[in-house]
Amino acid sequence: MTSASIPIADTHVRLLAGHASSGNPVFEVLPARSLDSGLFELAGSPGLVLGCAAGDVLRVSDDGQFEIRQMGRNFCVQVAPQSGPFTSEALGALTKEFEAVGGMVESPSDRRFIVVTVDRSAGIPAIARVMEAWSLGLGQGEWWFGNADEPQ
Repeated sequence: MTSASIPIADTHVRLLAGHASSGNPVFEVLPARSLDSGLFELAGSPGLVLGCAAGDVLRVSDDGQFEIRQMGRNFCVQVAPQSGPFTSEALGALTKEFEAVGGMVESPSDRRFIVVTVDRSAGIPAIARVMEAWSLGLGQGEWWFGNADEPQ
């Protein structure tokens, strides 16, 4: 188990990720834990949606828009390949790096993207060093914080 603070899911929430070129909404479904008063605590960090991470408490509208009611302890790092899926070796290398700081690395089976959930206590500089070294060594990945612009 990692030190990233991740609740046990009992439901799912549908969050608005943006809009397709057709204008249709694009949603991401994430595991969550139901709380009182219509709130949900995310049990997984998103691969598409920006502005939240596992452990955040959200109020979710019917249209998928959300408001963070309480920020959790985690950063979400989203990673996209520049071409083709990530190799299992690249995924394994990143997993090993984040295990050292208690982070969790996830990817769908086709490895078309990677999501890292890591406790904020690891610090932005340390996370950025790991990601920069990994992406430079890999030569095919682009990464960003999915929620680092949120107040800490």
